[in-house]
Amino acid sequence: EVNLVESGGGSVQAGSSLRLSCTASGFNFDDYYLGWYRQAPGNECDMVAIISDDGKTYYGASVEGRVTISRDNAKRTVYLEMNNLKPEDTAVYSCAADDPLSGTCQYQRGFGYWGQGTQVTVSS
Repeated sequence: EVNLVESGGGSVQAGSSLRLSCTASGFNFDDYYLGWYRQAPGNECDMVAIISDDGKTYYGASVEGRVTISRDNAKRTVYLEMNNLKPEDTAVYSCAADDPLSGTCQYQRGFGYWGQGTQVTVSS
């Protein structure tokens, strides 16, 4: 059974940092792209960051320079380090795995493996 479990979300003040984690099981983790997507109420789903199986990284325009994605294959975990958080970063953040992952969230929603999501709330 495939499982992706996110953790690390919470409520923080603008300018703060958070580190999200997503631990996976049930598939060949090393061979998959891993990514983070987010969706706020009333907004479309957006790609936040993707890391390929060989470590290449891709970032959404709205977060580039403020977030870092990384993976630890031994721990079967992907991380999202977020700095200088803004109120507009408030959303449910979900991790996903596929080979490869699409930068278009609406497309990717129909494919691959997804976690349940973790809420990030940033207050001003």
